[in-house]
Amino acid sequence: MCRALRVLCAAPDRERLTVLKYATVSSTWELVGGAIGLDQLESQIREWAPDVVVLDSDLGTEGVERARTARPNVRIVGIGSADGADGADGHADSIEEVRSAVLGVPPPGGPVRT
Repeated sequence: MCRALRVLCAAPDRERLTVLKYATVSSTWELVGGAIGLDQLESQIREWAPDVVVLDSDLGTEGVERARTARPNVRIVGIGSADGADGADGHADSIEEVRSAVLGVPPPGGPVRT
């Protein structure tokens, strides 16, 4: 049986969460829940069992750690400052790059080969 990819967004406040969810929504996956703050992040990961967590970098490294504690194999995409979500599996510098980051598409310019 196939099922849609489940994606959970998390941000420090309701306004940022709304922006993040709007940028993340897609017919390719199911957008589930929506966590405001670190405590909601943990409980919603346990409740929804998402495949991907889109994490606003303002939740920081602690957000990444809590997501990994709640669901060790979840793919984490940090949005915003690369330093903010240290330890994430993917990163998008801007809100416009969220959907590509969820899919694991390399950022514009592609991977650098040496």
